[in-house]
Amino acid sequence: MPSYLDPPDNQGTRSRHRARHADVAAPEAYPEQEPRYPHEDDGTVQIPVYPNQAADDLDLNLDGGRTARSREERANDPSAPPRRSRAGRNLPAAIGVGVTLGAIVIVSLFVWRPAFLGVVVVAAGIGVYEMVRAVGTTGVRAPLVPLLLACPVMAGLAWQGGTEPLILGLTLSVVAALIWRLADGPAGYQRDATSAALIAVYVPFLASFAVMLVKPQDGPLRVVLTLAAVVLSDTGGYAAGVFFGKHPMAPTISPKKSWEGLAGSLLAAAIGSAVLIDLLLHEPWWHGVIFGVALSIAAVLGDLTESLLKRDIGVKDMSNLLPGHGGLMDRLDSILFAAPTAFLLLSVLAPTGG
Repeated sequence: MPSYLDPPDNQGTRSRHRARHADVAAPEAYPEQEPRYPHEDDGTVQIPVYPNQAADDLDLNLDGGRTARSREERANDPSAPPRRSRAGRNLPAAIGVGVTLGAIVIVSLFVWRPAFLGVVVVAAGIGVYEMVRAVGTTGVRAPLVPLLLACPVMAGLAWQGGTEPLILGLTLSVVAALIWRLADGPAGYQRDATSAALIAVYVPFLASFAVMLVKPQDGPLRVVLTLAAVVLSDTGGYAAGVFFGKHPMAPTISPKKSWEGLAGSLLAAAIGSAVLIDLLLHEPWWHGVIFGVALSIAAVLGDLTESLLKRDIGVKDMSNLLPGHGGLMDRLDSILFAAPTAFLLLSVLAPTGG
């Protein structure tokens, strides 16, 4: 079988060069793509170039052709752009942003608890803005102002009264959004109204469960436990997916997610939560296993839900606000599903919080 590194023959013609590689399948990373052979007639090509092949896997030679380049050469080249991780993240930026956001939450929890209410309202407001902006690229006109006002209204009602006032706040927010949208006329009203209701439930309503989670005397510890379970799930899934991921879990929704990654998420969240629930809330370790597994499933479903929405909208990230992460909604997706799950579970598994 001819090698990709064979030099072109003396004839140098396109037909002869293609014939020599006709029995070589495209690399697995570039399926069903027709290779191009730049400069094949002047004898400078050494490997075929596929349309989506990463630029840092190739190098330009003096004649304008492309040659194979080793990882060591790329790593030692100071002019080369920084390489991304195998999962597609800029890890240093992602870690830095994650640590900063975590520090803001921890300070608000343990220095002055009402500040956490403000953190939730601001985060929900940014999430709403990103969602409205994203659906707007498809022509949907979700009313921004009433949806932004819904964030402090729902969070405040949850802080003061719990679930029943929160449901009332959701109802009022949706009605306000429907009335506000009337001013733009009948064209697309049903579509816009549906989007407004979806955003109201998806962002401020689900985020307000974090406010109720922090209300008991040991509320800050409950929030820490919840966030730790989500982080453990995300980290365990990321590591297992990068090193062991081979079987896609939902290829049409999130091609990078694998069943191996899901197993890593469940395992990391279960073990970590079993330890933390004993240390923080003094509950049996097996309560932590149940909590960790449930939170991990909720976090993965939240991530898949946002991935489905982004694919339907046609965007890669909700915004570019956070380096290494995308938009704030790209970080909130798991937490939004985890917060109500944690609130309900801890009310049963750890009901003595006051």
